Amino acid sequence: MSFWGQLNLMDPGSPVQGEMLLFHDHAMVLLIGIFTFVGFLGVKLSFNKFTSRNILEAQQLETIWTIVPALTLIWLALPSLRLLYLLDEQSSSGIILKSTAHQWYWSYEIPMSESVSFDSYMIPESDLNPGDYRLLEVDNRATLPYQMETMVITTSADVLHSFALPSMGLKMDAVPGRLNTMSMFVEKPGVYYGQCSEICGANHSFMPIVVEAISLFDFIKYLETAE
Repeated sequence: MSFWGQLNLMDPGSPVQGEMLLFHDHAMVLLIGIFTFVGFLGVKLSFNKFTSRNILEAQQLETIWTIVPALTLIWLALPSLRLLYLLDEQSSSGIILKSTAHQWYWSYEIPMSESVSFDSYMIPESDLNPGDYRLLEVDNRATLPYQMETMVITTSADVLHSFALPSMGLKMDAVPGRLNTMSMFVEKPGVYYGQCSEICGANHSFMPIVVEAISLFDFIKYLETAE
């Protein structure tokens, strides 16, 4: 990937993450406009511009700079509230993936007719194959079908952790004795990487999350071989 390509956020792998990127661009347009306007005024004021009595004692101007920020906040709040609603939406259908955090690895379970469960450890740097990502590859990937709703349930067996999968727009705390859930819809096949994003001890940096999205047909065969 080129240098300029790395300045942007990750390509979205789910509709929710796509909406997050759109909101990010929407907010950036607003922020750049505010920064440009305030910078312009600052430069003009530094050269003793805009200091006449018509500017300093203008009641209409005070009204404008009260109303315009209010409209700006509404312009920012409406898509934000919509996005919050989408993030909170839960689906009771589809696949369930339960992830349990440990110091310092993840355990996954896919409760079907025959439950599939396994542990997922980071692959040491000395065992990586050419092209593998350092600190991100695991020995057992969480395999899911794409184009299907997936409910991710997470908890912890010891301390606070956080299940974060940026390409899916997924991030939630793993709390001992509590189940947290979020919905995920993988749009296309591929391998998606994440990490624990809560400082959880000495090896916090060595808790990668890898989700591999495959077709439903291949997923059924995967379940049959895993059982």
